[in-house]
Amino acid sequence: MPVQKLYAGAKLRDLRGRLTLTQKDFAAKLGVSLPYLNQMENNNRPVSTTVLLALAQEFGFDVTELGQGDAERLITDMREALADPVFSETPPLADLRLTASNAPAFVRAFLELHRAYRQTHERLASLDEALGREGSQLQPSPWEEVRDFFHYCDNYIDAMDRAAERYAQLAEGEPNLREAAIRRLGARGVSVALADTHDLRRFDPEVGVLTLSSRAPHETQSFQLLLQVALLDYDALLEATLDLARFQSEAARAIAKIGLANYFAGAALMPYRAFLAAAQEDRHDLERLALRFGASIEQVAHRLSTLQRPGAKGIPFFFVRVDQAGTITKRHSATRLQFARFGGACPLWNVHRAFETPGRFLRQLAETPDGVRYISLARDVSKPGGHFGAPVRRYAIALGCEVAHAGALVYADGMDVTRAGAFEPIGISCRICERKECHQRSVPPLERKLSIQPERRGTLPYEVE
Repeated sequence: MPVQKLYAGAKLRDLRGRLTLTQKDFAAKLGVSLPYLNQMENNNRPVSTTVLLALAQEFGFDVTELGQGDAERLITDMREALADPVFSETPPLADLRLTASNAPAFVRAFLELHRAYRQTHERLASLDEALGREGSQLQPSPWEEVRDFFHYCDNYIDAMDRAAERYAQLAEGEPNLREAAIRRLGARGVSVALADTHDLRRFDPEVGVLTLSSRAPHETQSFQLLLQVALLDYDALLEATLDLARFQSEAARAIAKIGLANYFAGAALMPYRAFLAAAQEDRHDLERLALRFGASIEQVAHRLSTLQRPGAKGIPFFFVRVDQAGTITKRHSATRLQFARFGGACPLWNVHRAFETPGRFLRQLAETPDGVRYISLARDVSKPGGHFGAPVRRYAIALGCEVAHAGALVYADGMDVTRAGAFEPIGISCRICERKECHQRSVPPLERKLSIQPERRGTLPYEVE
C-alpha cells in the first residue's frame, strides 16, 4: 500500500497561532523558506520529514497529532450529509478532502446546518405549532451536540483524565477505590446506603444521603460512587470544561456535565498510566483487565478507546455500542474507521451477530472500501433488571483496531492476518458505501448511477455502475 502523504495545514496554522509567531518567524524556526511554509499551511505541499523533526525538537510537539483523524471524521460526516436526497449531486472526494483540511470550521458549520435541516424535516408534523409561538426556534438536539463534542475531542478530555488519575493516586493507601470514595464522600458529610431500588444512583443533598441500587453489579456501584465524587468534589473543573465547550442549550450543557462526570469515574476506576501498562502487559485481554480494575467488560472496552494522551498514546481503537435494532448508541473512533452519524452500522459487521451468541467474544477480520484492514472484537452486554419479570436491556459492543496492531491483541492469536481472503468486506453506511456487489445493501449509493434491467433480476433489483 503506498505511503500516504501528510497534509496538515489547518493544524500547522493552529500551532503557529498558539505560539503567537508570524509566518516568517515560524518558518525560520522550522528551517524552511517562507513560501514553503505558506504552501504547507494551505495544503499545497505535504508536511516534510524535516518539518516533523523540527516540530518535535524545537517545540516538543507530538507530531502524531498532525495525523489524527479530524479530517477523516469530517470527510465521512460530509459524505453522509451530502448523500441526503436534498442534494442533487455529491462533490468529488478530492474536493471534500481539500475542504476538510483547509476549512474545518466551515465544514462543522455546514454539518450543523444539515443537522438543523434534518430536525426541521423530521418535525414537520408539529412545525406549524412551533412557528406559531413567538420567539420559537428549532435547536440542535442536545444529545447529538454532546455526542459530537466528545467525538471531535477524540473522546479524550485531558484535564478530567489527569484529575481522575491524581484522585486514584491519593486513594492508593485505602483498601480499594470503592472504600476510598465512600470515605471521601463521608468527609463531605455524605453517607452511602444500599437499597432495593430501580435507580442506580439517587443523591439527596438535603439530608446528605447517596443511595445506590443493591441490584446493580459491584462494578456499577463503584462507578456510580466515583461519578458522585466527580459531581461534588470536581464541580469547578466540570464547569470550566463546559464553559470552553460553549454548548448551545442548557439541556446540552447538563447532559455534557453528566458525560464528563462519567468520564472522570471511568478514568479514576482505570487510571491512565496504570491501565495503559496493564493493557499492554495483558495484550488487551478485556476479561483480565476487568478483573484487575474491578470494572465491567463494556467499561474496559470504552476506556481502551480513550487512551489518546499526547506523548503516551495507546493503540488507536474504535468502540461502538448498538442496540438490537442496529442503532448506534455509543460511538468513538481513534482510527480511520468512522461511523455513520445517522442510522445503524453495516449489517456485515460482526457486532450484529453478537446477539446470537451471548457471553462469547466474536472475532472478525474486516476490510473497508478504502482498503484499510481491521481486527474487530464483538460481544453482547446484557443488563438485567435485577428481579424476575424486569426488562433486560440488551446491547452489543465492538472494539477494534487496524490490523497492523494485531500482534498486541490476544484476540488475534491463531488468525491469519496475512491472507487477503480472510478479511470480510464491510462498509460504513449504505448511502455512502462504494461497494457495487453487496447482498445486504438496503438502499442504493447516492454517489453512483443505477442501471435497471427489467429482463434480469440479481440479488438487488438494480445494478450499481
